[in-house]
Amino acid sequence: MKSLDGRVAVVAGATPGAGRGIARMLGEAGATVYCTGRSARGQSSPRGRAETIEETAEMVTSAGGLGIPVRVDHTVDAEVAALFEQVEKQSKRLDLLVNVFTGPPATWANFLKETPAEGRKFVEAWFWPRIVTAWHAAPIMAKKTSGLIVELVEQ
Repeated sequence: MKSLDGRVAVVAGATPGAGRGIARMLGEAGATVYCTGRSARGQSSPRGRAETIEETAEMVTSAGGLGIPVRVDHTVDAEVAALFEQVEKQSKRLDLLVNVFTGPPATWANFLKETPAEGRKFVEAWFWPRIVTAWHAAPIMAKKTSGLIVELVEQ
């Protein structure tokens, strides 16, 4: 028996690099992994990545888990809400959320040189998607009184 058989994970940002690797490793351990991101077959992300969530989900399944691709733009609250409604309806549980977001630098280095409006854009693009994603994941985990939320920055 694999160590994560019966466990359910969401990897937010599962298309490139670290997110893809983490999703695949969770699959090797037997988990069901919802692979999310903006790069899907026929619909590339604003960053124009060649990788897709479908490819990542296929890797998860080939590794021994179950990969489920779900196209989600984590900056769109309604899409994030719909993702977790799907997870709860299909899987009835959530054991792990891995937030792997790529984007602007993790610091607002030009604080004194930029306007508050530019600072707001930074917060909304960088921090807000993480907060919304975790906020929707937590109630599903709380029903089982267990779960883990991991935040990762890939630059």
